[in-house]
Amino acid sequence: MADTGSPIWYAVVGLMDFSQLSLNSASDVPLYKQLAESITGLIGRGAIQSGDRLPPTRELADQLGLNRTTISAAYAALAEAGLIEGQVGRGSFVSLRESPAVRKDWDAILPALDGSLLPAIGNIEISFANSRPAAEAFPLKQFRRLAKEVIDSPDAGEILQLGSPHGFPALRRYLLEQSTAEGTARSGDDLMITSGCQQALDLLARLFVSDGKTVATEDPVYHGALRVFARAGARLISVPVDYAGLDLDALAEALQRHRPSLLVLTASFQNPTGTTIPLDRRKRILDLAQRSGTVLIENDIYSELRYCGNPVPTLKELDKTGDTILLRSYSKVAFPGLRVGWVIAPRAVIARLAEAKQFSDLHSDQLSQAVLLRFAESGELAAHLERTRRAGAERLNAVLSSCGRYLPPGTKFTRPEGGMSLWVELPAPLNAETLLIHVEERGVNFLPGRFFSIGQAHSRCLRISFGGLSPEQITRGVRILGDTAGRELAASPVNQSFEPAAALV
Repeated sequence: MADTGSPIWYAVVGLMDFSQLSLNSASDVPLYKQLAESITGLIGRGAIQSGDRLPPTRELADQLGLNRTTISAAYAALAEAGLIEGQVGRGSFVSLRESPAVRKDWDAILPALDGSLLPAIGNIEISFANSRPAAEAFPLKQFRRLAKEVIDSPDAGEILQLGSPHGFPALRRYLLEQSTAEGTARSGDDLMITSGCQQALDLLARLFVSDGKTVATEDPVYHGALRVFARAGARLISVPVDYAGLDLDALAEALQRHRPSLLVLTASFQNPTGTTIPLDRRKRILDLAQRSGTVLIENDIYSELRYCGNPVPTLKELDKTGDTILLRSYSKVAFPGLRVGWVIAPRAVIARLAEAKQFSDLHSDQLSQAVLLRFAESGELAAHLERTRRAGAERLNAVLSSCGRYLPPGTKFTRPEGGMSLWVELPAPLNAETLLIHVEERGVNFLPGRFFSIGQAHSRCLRISFGGLSPEQITRGVRILGDTAGRELAASPVNQSFEPAAALV
């Protein structure tokens, strides 16, 4: 046995590197524990690998000058720790037992969920919560035929290849020609295809908004736009919507006081109120935005869904400078699942949006774009739109008639001439959130006002989206809303005298 008074022993046994193994006989820690800890360290550093054979106890004892029982005790400790195992007739081998898998704490790593996200539909028979077209009205027979034509065409291979972030060239040309003919797109404009209007909003937020920049928008406002700009770090400024759209006095004050980078508006059949800004107000909005230097973004995805009254030119069309950025989409007038929208804006803006889009998803699905182009060029889109407008007029009539007939006295609601939604303000002391809980029990739901709020609570307000429902479903659903609200109102301790249900026209 070697001199145990020596503070450190080193050994290299066979091909296994024990050169870093250290033992101190002067330590209070027993030598077998020191040896076990040293070998454990070598295993942990990868100097000894799983499956390697350790030296026999006698051989290692001779090399280290230790008693064989010390080596045996060290091996026993290693075996108990699960680091080695003995095999009869073969010796001791490194055998790392797998420790129990430890899952990451994703709640600690990820940002908190947005508590304002939309509720699940659940077991709902009549949903006023979704602003979308009726699936049963989709011209599926024509769509299948046109999709087959595209797939069978000589261009199919190119369509299924990677494309341009600007969009499918043939569809871009078609949309630009259409927009130029109507006076929307000017010579200095360009067009980019996006995955629906929602992606366009997201890309614009990335382009124009950084932490602390100010964005002015309507209040109430489409919840998708609200969330996009809020998550981009924008400081949101609300401008109230009245019976004829944006309140111009409030807008003038907001532009002068806050100097927002962006002004985001839906001028026609605004979501959620359904209001349309009249021509004189549109001209004034343009003047105010230009004087303040604010970039104007117009979300124009509902204007094709006019069921009565006269169309009003878009802000983009009225803007003599051509600087207004216009968003449009096929989602509300054709097939929302295909996710095809577009942006018309000055070339410099489109160039930077295309760069941002390439970083995001390279380009929008070209097959969807090609099929929608064929749908439009064949005349099927125009025919579908005509059917959609006729059906939309019936739905609009059903919802306005039902609101006037079934909602309790003191209720106010907008009277849009198109689109998919209207805005309801319940009489005090009713609360839309409470009403939602009760009507869900009867198979009806809607979105309460808080989903569309920036500066106001809108606690007594709700959006009724009627675009995807039949007139019969609309009537039955509004009747349930009115019956439930009436019962809550009757049970309220506040006893008030109300006028009959009024329209915010």
